[in-house]
Amino acid sequence: MKIVSYLHESGVRGGVVIDDAVYDLELLLQGSTEAVHGATTSVREFLELYGDRIPAISAGIIGLAAQDPVARVGALNDVRLSAPVPDPTKVLCIGLNYKDHVAETGRAFPEYPDVFAKFASTMVGPEDEIGGARISSNLDFEGEVAIVIGRRASEVSEGEALDFVAALAPLNDVTARDLQYRGTQWLAGKAVDGSTPWGPALVTLDEVGDPQTLDIATRVNGIEVQRSNTQYQIFSIARIVSYLSSFLTLEPGDVIATGTPQGIGAKRNPPVWLEPGDTVEIEIEKVGLLRNRVGKPQI
Repeated sequence: MKIVSYLHESGVRGGVVIDDAVYDLELLLQGSTEAVHGATTSVREFLELYGDRIPAISAGIIGLAAQDPVARVGALNDVRLSAPVPDPTKVLCIGLNYKDHVAETGRAFPEYPDVFAKFASTMVGPEDEIGGARISSNLDFEGEVAIVIGRRASEVSEGEALDFVAALAPLNDVTARDLQYRGTQWLAGKAVDGSTPWGPALVTLDEVGDPQTLDIATRVNGIEVQRSNTQYQIFSIARIVSYLSSFLTLEPGDVIATGTPQGIGAKRNPPVWLEPGDTVEIEIEKVGLLRNRVGKPQI
């Protein structure tokens, strides 16, 4: 199942993509025998209510779409999508998680996942421009697989961790390297307003299958700059979820970026920085294609 957030005159609402059309999740669920009491206007609300049983209800939701034309919002190309979860309570990121990327940085393999955080204000959708050009001349691309949590997770084992993952999505962890390298902490370079696009949809894990066998590629203006596979992650998605849940509680709708492979602009000779007007694509096998343009500096 492909879950999206879309712009409606009443605000941002949750939807599902079926046969290249967007259907409103709340309207579909009103006709479902699986429905429980509670609002499902947003994707995060949907995950709070149904994140523990997505495989069980996905077929029913798809079937309802054929019977409920009222829930149809419009053709996918005619609907404006926002960030899949516009209001995550946490955005966590893993650095140095691909073997080839660690090698290009010249660092030793980490013993534990290297964790940093972003804020909801950094996150934008698949149709938004990438921000940051006004304050940084060293914007760098980082294609990543994002995890979205579907069930509250606290101190879960690695063996059960995938049961708490609702879906995956492409994410571009755009980094302002000049801000990042001003000090020893990464936050300034990673938290620029509107700098992190992701989406277009959350693809549920029951549809993706094994998350450790996925090809991932990044292209800038049509030229491939990164290519790898999630099998080369140092810490698997299950390991990441288990580790994070060992010291903080993960909630439905929380986003976890799982690291980028080798090929980042900062490690090229000469360095390659994103310029206003550049188009960046992140493509992940079975998950989707994210495409955004770098915005012009706003004066």
